[in-house]
Amino acid sequence: MRDQRAWREVNRRNRDWLRPWEATIPPPTPSGPIAHRPTYRQMVRHLRSEANSGRMLPFVIEYQGRLVGQLTVAGITWGSMCSGHVGYWVDEAVAGRGVMPTAVALAVDHCFRSVGLHRIEVCIRPENRPSRRVVEKLGFREEGLRPRYLHIDGAWRDHLVFALTAEEVPEGLLGRWHRERSQKTLPGNAGAPGN
Repeated sequence: MRDQRAWREVNRRNRDWLRPWEATIPPPTPSGPIAHRPTYRQMVRHLRSEANSGRMLPFVIEYQGRLVGQLTVAGITWGSMCSGHVGYWVDEAVAGRGVMPTAVALAVDHCFRSVGLHRIEVCIRPENRPSRRVVEKLGFREEGLRPRYLHIDGAWRDHLVFALTAEEVPEGLLGRWHRERSQKTLPGNAGAPGN
């Protein structure tokens, strides 16, 4: 709850930047419940409840001592699947600095090494080039398209599915990404790494 002021300020400043990619509540149907966007308190209570039930890992992202985003590993399923999916957003002011790839890599390593998940998915709108760059940099494999997968920015939107399994990154995702970035910056290699 103590992050409320910082979270609201970052969201307010980034309203236009985030709007095309944020989940929205679909219009009510005759047989469906009427839903509304949760308050900050309701969101935190929901995240805590899901985390306590083992179905979610919610994180805030900090950069240089301030809150700059959020990352959630949700839809955690155990049994024969042992998987989850990652969703994230970041402050436009720090986009392109490697903050989000680092956060995703840390979360994936935690999921594989400490939590015991086997597979992580990230679903991204095809038009969301910055978010696609995050998973491309980290070496997620593209698996296909989920038509009208999530209600985003007021309509049901298609999403591309990207995935990794624990066997694909035995050395850890963060370590692999740092090695690849450092190889790109060695003398004689063309260009500096993108973030």
